[in-house]
Parts: sequence; C-alpha cells; structure tokens
Amino acid sequence: MADEITPLVPPKRSKKPKTPLPKLQIGILVTLQLAEPIASTSIFPYINQLIRELGITGGDDAAVGYYAGLIESLFFVAQALTVLRWARLSDRIGRKPVLVMGLSGICISMLCFGLSTTFWSLVASRCLCGFLNGNVVVMKTMMGELTDSTNMAQGLALIPIVWCIGGFLGPLMGGTLARPQDHWPALFSGPFWRDYPYFLPCAVAAGLLFLALVMMSLFLEETLSTKRRPKFTSTTVSVSSSPDRESLVQKPMANMSLRSLLTPSVVIPIANYAMLSLLDISCKVLLPLFFSTPTYLGGLGFDPVAIGSWMALFGIADGVFQALFFARIVDWIGPKRLFCISVSCYAPLVAMFPIMSWIIHVRGEADHAITFCLLFQLVTTVTWDMAYGTIFMFITASAPTNSVLGAINGLGQTSAAVARAIGPAVATSLFAASKEYNLLGGNAVFVILIMLGGGFRWLASQLPDEVQDRDE
Repeated sequence: MADEITPLVPPKRSKKPKTPLPKLQIGILVTLQLAEPIASTSIFPYINQLIRELGITGGDDAAVGYYAGLIESLFFVAQALTVLRWARLSDRIGRKPVLVMGLSGICISMLCFGLSTTFWSLVASRCLCGFLNGNVVVMKTMMGELTDSTNMAQGLALIPIVWCIGGFLGPLMGGTLARPQDHWPALFSGPFWRDYPYFLPCAVAAGLLFLALVMMSLFLEETLSTKRRPKFTSTTVSVSSSPDRESLVQKPMANMSLRSLLTPSVVIPIANYAMLSLLDISCKVLLPLFFSTPTYLGGLGFDPVAIGSWMALFGIADGVFQALFFARIVDWIGPKRLFCISVSCYAPLVAMFPIMSWIIHVRGEADHAITFCLLFQLVTTVTWDMAYGTIFMFITASAPTNSVLGAINGLGQTSAAVARAIGPAVATSLFAASKEYNLLGGNAVFVILIMLGGGFRWLASQLPDEVQDRDE
C-alpha cells in the first residue's frame, strides 16, 4: 500500500523554516556582480567595427571574425590562469580585499581598452582585465556563505538575473556611446574623440565600476569566518553559525587536495557548467558578428547602434523574465527538468542564424521576417539562459561542506573560463572560415554548434535528479 499512498509530487520538507535573505548584503553583492558582464559585453557592439578601422584585416571583412574572436577569448584565457589562485587567496586574506583588487583592475583595464589604438594594445588591456578578475568566483562563494539550505535557490537565482542586466547595460553603453563625435558633434568635436572614438563607453563602464567599488568598501561586510567582525557573525551569516561549520571554514585550504574533490557528484555539474559556458559564449559572440557582417556575406549588416539596441533588448527581456518567473518555474518543474528543457532550446536558437541568412539571400534586405526570427531567438535565449541558475544550484550543492565551497567554485569557474576562452576564438574562426570558403553554404559553424548542443543534452541527463542538501 505504500506505493499507492505515496504522492507523485513529494511534499516539501518542513524540518527547517526558510531563513530570510540578508537583503542589504546580497543587494550589494549582486550589484558588484555586474562588473564582469559589463566589462565583457560592452565591447561587443563595436569591436568588429574597431578591428576594421585598425586596418589589420587589409579590408577583408570575412577576416574580422578571427581577430574579434581572439580579443574576446583572451579575457577568459587570462581569467582561467588566475581565477583559482584568486579563490584560494580569498580563503586566506578575506573576500573583500580580493574584490577590491579585482574591481580596481577592471576599471584600469577598461580605460586602457578605450585608449588603445593598436591591435596589441587591445590584447594587452583585455589580458589585464582577465588576470585581475577573480571577482566572479569570490562572489559566488560569498553568496554561498550568505545563504543556507533553505534559501540557497533563492539567492543563487539572482546570479543569472544580474548577468542579464549586465548583458543589457553593456551592449547598450557600447552601442550608444561608441563614436560620440558622430552622434553628438557639438559635445564631442575635439581631436581627442577623433583619436579615441571608443573611449566614452569604456570610461562610463569604468565609472560605474568605481562607484560599485566605493559602495562595496563602505557597506559590504566580510563573510570569511576568520576575517569578519563579530557583529556580522550574529546578524548576517547563518550558514556558518554552528561550531562545527566554524571549524570547517577555518581549515586551511592549502592543506586540502583538489584531486580529492573530483568525485562524480562534483565533476558532472562542473562539466555541465563548462559545456554551458562554451556553447553560450559561442552564440553570444556570433550574434554581434552576424549582425555586423555585410548582407552579401549572409549577415544582417547592422551598424553599432542597431547591434547595441537588439542586444540590449535581449538582455533586458531576459533579465525581467528571470526575475519574475525563474524561481517559480524551478519550484514547479524542478531544477533538473528545467535544465534539460533549457539545454534543448540551443538547437533552434542556433538554427535561426542560417535561416536568417537564407531570408536575406532571398529578400535582399532585413525586413519583418528578420524581425520575427530575432524575436524567436529572444524567446529561445530566455529559456536557454535559465540553465545558469539551475547549474549554480547543482554546483553549490555538490560541496560536501562550506570549507571546500570556495575550491569547488574555483574549479567550476576555471572550467567555465577555459570554455569561454576557447568558445569565441573557435566560433568566430569557424564563422569566418565558413563564409570565406563557403563551407556548407557558409553555415558550417552553425551545424557544428547544433551537433554540440545535442551532446550537451545527453550530458545534462547525467545530473542527479534532485539538488542535494549540503546542510544534511
């Protein structure tokens, strides 16, 4: 009779009341998390035009993708080399000092990027940004320390929302503020703006990051148990309040073997995160490249303002949907099922690119049919991006104790950074080669991505059916 009376949907566990989120601290933290998406995406609307203006392609529009992919990849290459070291350093000296160094580095590198006039100066500034950016892994660790098993999903759900907001602000600033002397000649007519036409969006991004740095220094409390102030222990952190957890957090990370953490319950979520990052960044760098590619090569031929506007629309629509519906959908269908549904949307998302190329070839212009395809891409992108919130839940829950949460987040971010370093260079190079040599009608890159998306769907099925409770 047990099978007949067991409900199909298990009742929610009631052993613990839901802990309220520390709103001020998490509000500051998610504001700081805007740093990386703004720094990463603000250059997307104009990077292809900048490369053309530098003259390094010799006038070959099909070769722009090679150089754009290299610049966009180097940020993640540098991050992959240093992010685990930043994570371990934050376990020794505290979270806030590492965040101060990271935000300061991003501000400086953004200013350097805006003042760059050669290809190699662009490369150097992007590498600097990646080397000094250990913020993401530290902030994810802080989010884990600010939450417990009763509100972890609610807290981690904010991370993809912040990325969506950054994905809105970054391209909007980049596309709108690039070449201000062309749009507002009365205000930006001096020789400086003619010599550095892309400095303004970089300066605005750096200014916002500086304000975030000041706010963090004044109001954000330390979450590392050995560094935080006593009043913070009793008011904010609930996950590390017990004596057992305090002793675990104080255990030196240097004495722990990373290899001992590589169990299937840890490796599978991290592998899914890496694959998600690879396919996502590949699609995101192809989007502005496809927008800017001339129509005779199968692109849409948009200018930087149009590119920034469409990418901003994608970002704001994505962010609003995630904020309003993500947590409800997770509660409704569960994290694994939602993750699998999100992953399944990748193939139709990528398939829109060759379909739009065919429409441009037949109709000769970007008309209402292209608008319909872009709106369909928007819907599939919103569904696809819900995969981030769910995979963060699996990765955080895979940590057996908080004493290894920083290390596991570091491993996850390192794998994601490697994937994001490979993705732009490979995707844009395949795009350029597909167009230059007319591989599969210029669509070889999209066919390859769709095949990888099919493999990713199998990998997603290997995740555990339920998110484990780290507090048990």
